[in-house]
Amino acid sequence: VQLQASGGGLAQTGGSLRLSCVASGFTFSRYAMAWFRQGPGKEREFVSGVSWSGLSTNYAESVKGRFAVSRDNAKNAVYLQANSLKPEDTAVYYCAASAGTWGPIPVNENGYNTWGLGTQVTVSS
Repeated sequence: VQLQASGGGLAQTGGSLRLSCVASGFTFSRYAMAWFRQGPGKEREFVSGVSWSGLSTNYAESVKGRFAVSRDNAKNAVYLQANSLKPEDTAVYYCAASAGTWGPIPVNENGYNTWGLGTQVTVSS
């Protein structure tokens, strides 16, 4: 079971990045997926999630209107399009797979039991 995140990097304020996460070792299409992030000196926080079908999504208030989550079950991949980036978006971004199948999107860490290693996003002011 593995989640491999990529796409992080350095962006300027107002810029964009697209994060990708590819899953292997489990039936990806049965699980809700989410992105979390952990900024310097901060606790890890929920950013966005997408249901197993891709039909439902949710977002933290801090990223609503700027970030968009999507998934491609044929490619075992989930994406996070991050636009209008701000310095406070600087963090390590993690993708995670839900602990349960077919269910709603959990919004806290306890709802996820498979985690990727993370990809660094740095936004300069």
